[in-house]
Amino acid sequence: QVQLVESGGGLVQAGGSLRVSCATSGSIFSLNVMGWYRQAPGKQREFVGGINSGGTTNYADSVKGRFTISRDNAKNTVYLQMNSLKPEDTAVYYCKAVRGVYAYWGQGTQVTVSS
Repeated sequence: QVQLVESGGGLVQAGGSLRVSCATSGSIFSLNVMGWYRQAPGKQREFVGGINSGGTTNYADSVKGRFTISRDNAKNTVYLQMNSLKPEDTAVYYCKAVRGVYAYWGQGTQVTVSS
């Protein structure tokens, strides 16, 4: 069982930056992929970006060039750095971890971008 705890969400003005974190209960090395998803009110959850065990990242087109995913292996934590935020980035951001055939989700953290 893997537990994920997101933190760092909040309210920010358009054009600003925010970093959200996802702390895992165990070693990050045991996880194949970690990813960030978001869900805005009335919309489906969508992929934001991910990072695999080798450190390779990929991003949704909507955030490419603005968001960066990184990992701190010593802290078993993955980060989502969000720059040049837009009101349409407002959503609950969820962390997801995959280990083998199992997927685990965090509880989410709210990010609100005001115009």
